Amino acid sequence: MIVPLHDAISDLVRDGDTVALEGFTHLIPHAAGHEIARQGKHDLTLVRMTPDVVYDQLIGVGCAQKLVFSWGGNPGVGSLHRLRDAVEHGWPLQLAIEEHSHAGMAAAYAAGASNLPFGLLRGYSGDLPTHTRVETVTCPFTGEELSAVPSLRPDVGIIHAQQADRQGNVQLWGILGVQKETVLAASRAIVTVEEIVDELVPRPGAIVLPRWVLDAVSLAPGGAHPSYAHDYYERDNDFYVAWDEISRDRDRFRAWMKRHVFDTADVTEYHASLASEVTAA
Repeated sequence: MIVPLHDAISDLVRDGDTVALEGFTHLIPHAAGHEIARQGKHDLTLVRMTPDVVYDQLIGVGCAQKLVFSWGGNPGVGSLHRLRDAVEHGWPLQLAIEEHSHAGMAAAYAAGASNLPFGLLRGYSGDLPTHTRVETVTCPFTGEELSAVPSLRPDVGIIHAQQADRQGNVQLWGILGVQKETVLAASRAIVTVEEIVDELVPRPGAIVLPRWVLDAVSLAPGGAHPSYAHDYYERDNDFYVAWDEISRDRDRFRAWMKRHVFDTADVTEYHASLASEVTAA
């Protein structure tokens, strides 16, 4: 249950899988994304409501063949240049995209978590249905026409959280997205955590994921960087600004990934590598 992140990714993420790395504003599982890149997983369908830097990195190193999403960008800064390069120029690989609304993605995750074939919502009007996977169904009770989106059932769901106990139960709190739904919808689930504690202390508004819905829990302190982990560390705003320039150039991007991801063994070495760069500057 509690295993090194390297082993969790090696055992549970397979080439060709549909993989969802979820987290909203904070608790974004960057350490897990880096480990997927280190291990050279490929032909992945990446799913995320708001793909940002972690997916820019995975796309840029050739891990992905398709992206299912509802918004993509470097939050507060601009575009994801590796994502754009893949879609517009096929570098390093051509990337297929399936774009939904936020509400559509949330409904699809909820349907997957409920073991239902599709999610229902009011929306997808105008010409939007011609650009994505959506159908209409008629309510048998009212006759109302509703939009139906296929459920999301990832092969692997990955999230980051603040704490796990020694039995593998997980607690996360703060701003939450679809982490719970991602875990429940996925065939296999991995959680990285900031720390492992003897006992989980209930917190207002927290979510507790019991060990029996998880396949692996891995210790990864600082594993959400450059996003933040509520009550643990702040968002690294300078990183997001710097990433805009790093990711614009293919060679500079590859050099950054080699130095800070491929030439590091884990999240601890990743942070040491970043710190050494700051010191050298």
